[in-house]
Amino acid sequence: MNKQTKKIVIIGGGITGLTAAYYLQKEMRDAQLPYEITLLEGTDRLGGKIQTDTTNGFVIERGPDSFLARKESAARLVKEVGMEDQLVPNSTGQAFVLNNDQLYPIPGGAVMGIPTELSPFISTKLFSLKGKSRAAGDLILPRANNGDADQSLGLFFRRRLGNEVVENLIEPLLSGIYAGDIDKLSLMSTFPQFSQVEKEYRSLILGMKKTTPPSRRSTGKKKPAFLTVKSGLQSFVRTLEEKLTDVHIRKSVKVDKIQRNQNSYTLLTTSGEELMADSIIVTTPHQQVFHMLREVEEVAPLQEMPSTTVATVAMAFSEEAIKKAMDGTGFVVSRNADYTITACTWTHRKWEHAAPKGKVLLRCYVGRAGKEEIVDKSDEEIVQTVLNDLNQIMEIEGHPEFYRITRWRQSMPQYEVGHRERIDKVIKGIHQKMPGVFLAGASYNGVGLPDCIDQGEEAVTSVQNYLK
Repeated sequence: MNKQTKKIVIIGGGITGLTAAYYLQKEMRDAQLPYEITLLEGTDRLGGKIQTDTTNGFVIERGPDSFLARKESAARLVKEVGMEDQLVPNSTGQAFVLNNDQLYPIPGGAVMGIPTELSPFISTKLFSLKGKSRAAGDLILPRANNGDADQSLGLFFRRRLGNEVVENLIEPLLSGIYAGDIDKLSLMSTFPQFSQVEKEYRSLILGMKKTTPPSRRSTGKKKPAFLTVKSGLQSFVRTLEEKLTDVHIRKSVKVDKIQRNQNSYTLLTTSGEELMADSIIVTTPHQQVFHMLREVEEVAPLQEMPSTTVATVAMAFSEEAIKKAMDGTGFVVSRNADYTITACTWTHRKWEHAAPKGKVLLRCYVGRAGKEEIVDKSDEEIVQTVLNDLNQIMEIEGHPEFYRITRWRQSMPQYEVGHRERIDKVIKGIHQKMPGVFLAGASYNGVGLPDCIDQGEEAVTSVQNYLK
């Protein structure tokens, strides 16, 4: 390899960009590669949506609060930076669905809302007899004959299990992950494994029962599904930043445009500065990518890709303020229910470290595709709306000791039907016209922390292959 120094620029200092910087630095050191790595972040802080508030002994995550334990890349990175002793699993407990002003336990054996055990499904009052009978039809329905053609999550699950199970259980569980409309969200870009199960086993119920380990079925006390960092996810970001000693980190630098030269690139910042690069990893949201690469006509689909606006509402109380406590970890809200909140986590029950002894921490979510106007209301209006909703099923005395509202505007990318094909065309167009420029992040191939970390790692491999 030519020993001439290669300049690599990472745009975006969220978890994807930090991951790329960390593993690029590691490769550079291990293989003694002649890299000069620069990380550019448009704001004055790193971490993107990861924000932790520590007030009065509470640990309040204002963005993501954890990551799936079975997706190993996140825990591996936490361990690599020396924070293994801070990894903690969630406390398991009953989760509920709110419908018709009642909390119904999620039936035991349900995997992402799909029943895999007969008895809990028959006994639940969440569905009518007619709804249960329709869902049982999955056991005899033929498999679809459409190959790998994409379709909406709603269409797929309604065909297999019927409207009632979809509306009362599957929709609130799945749409909460993307804050989206399951009748628009792409099956092949969000949960392609369900299509594969139908293809292999015909019946979704039988297939999920055969392919899901007993520890992952939500029956009573189950194995913890999530992990987080006890000192807060922002402490993980800080540690990552401290480890990047061979990376030039520049904050409050926004890239306006990326121009291709003969064998390199020029990055034009909004302040008029010009930076040179041999290869670039872009981890910013797709709207910003479209702006930076606006002269590449193949990135046009990114302009049309929608994003949803949401907000998290964290409220701290003393135990005495909760007159009717719930024995569980939280609930999701049926789309048919007349509520503004879409879900609520009893955070002090799910994460023991999140609240001091004798205190309660409730974390609610508002905003979803088509119902985003609540986010624009004042803090006081949002808190009162959330309290009104909660008091229909709980008894809370007075107002919270304090609250934290975090608005995430246009922050939840929507993987609508055909997403994978559109993104493939975008990436192919960039590869042809801007070789050495690579996209990674929540807009493309998964929104969870492990998904973003995986994409950061993949981008590192792509850069190395390109520079070789």
